[in-house]
Amino acid sequence: MTDRYSRQILFPAIGEAGQKRIKASKVVLVGCGALGTVSSEMLTRAGIGKLTLIDRDFVETSNLQRQSLFTEKDAQQGLPKAAVAARELRAINSDIEIEGVIEDVTWQNIDRLCRDSDLIVDGTDNFETRFLINDFAVKKKVPWIYGACVGSYGVAFAFQPNRSACLQCLFEQPTEVGTTETCDTAGILAPIVHVIAAFQVAQSLKIIVGESPPQEILQIDVWNGTWRTISAEKARNQECRCCGKHQFHFLEGQEHNRLTRLCGRNSVQISPPRPIRSDFQKISKRLAKTAQIDLNEYLLRIRVDGYEIALFADGRSIIRGTNDFTTARALYAKYIGN
Repeated sequence: MTDRYSRQILFPAIGEAGQKRIKASKVVLVGCGALGTVSSEMLTRAGIGKLTLIDRDFVETSNLQRQSLFTEKDAQQGLPKAAVAARELRAINSDIEIEGVIEDVTWQNIDRLCRDSDLIVDGTDNFETRFLINDFAVKKKVPWIYGACVGSYGVAFAFQPNRSACLQCLFEQPTEVGTTETCDTAGILAPIVHVIAAFQVAQSLKIIVGESPPQEILQIDVWNGTWRTISAEKARNQECRCCGKHQFHFLEGQEHNRLTRLCGRNSVQISPPRPIRSDFQKISKRLAKTAQIDLNEYLLRIRVDGYEIALFADGRSIIRGTNDFTTARALYAKYIGN
């Protein structure tokens, strides 16, 4: 084993045997925002054998306050987060396999994206995707590590199929948009991101080396200096639709939203019913006289009438400048097509 991991190997709970397990592991990280970038760097430095980074978004200046790995240049160029994160992480550790995937995780592609994973780390910013991950994890018996932050507060829990409660045992349905605080309404402090990401990675490593994390939900407020754990040992519900009755409504597309409001962004994502190939050159030529066009190898950016439309290769668009679904649909239809 390389000198690189010598200090980690000295930790008794890991040792040589644990490091070999870490090297052989395959981890999928969904979301390369604040939690995702911080935890992905820790996982990379720990020597995870294969790390797959999945993200649907691109770098913006407002990300730089709390999201690691990204620079001002990345934001100016509007590069996809997954591509930038993978590039930076490869420079940190060339001994492991790192893959950046520029896609939105949906019920249609989650099996393809996550089927070979030993563990999934949550770096998302919405409960719809988390419930989808939960369905997949329970059905495939894959552990996953939940984490969320807003303001100075964070929460995390390690879900272990057949051993712990699942997400639907704790929350029956995703919260409605606008009913909970978000980064947009309450802001977010970078320190809480690092604390929650550290917990997520520690529990990930613990599972990978063969130990079971405690069945306790961690809650921390770094501004007020308070923390507590809540036992989830009795939270498992035998009548749970997901882990009790094995009804996977999110995984089967019954709960899929084609339009999604993005946390803290004043933006709406529009996904086609199935992935389609976007012809950037053709669209650029068509709109050249009516909109400002910026094109790179990953996406086409259209600025028009005070709005910005970012079109990805798989047909997804992020409409920036509105949270209104009707407005977003109208802009998509007008400039991209139905």
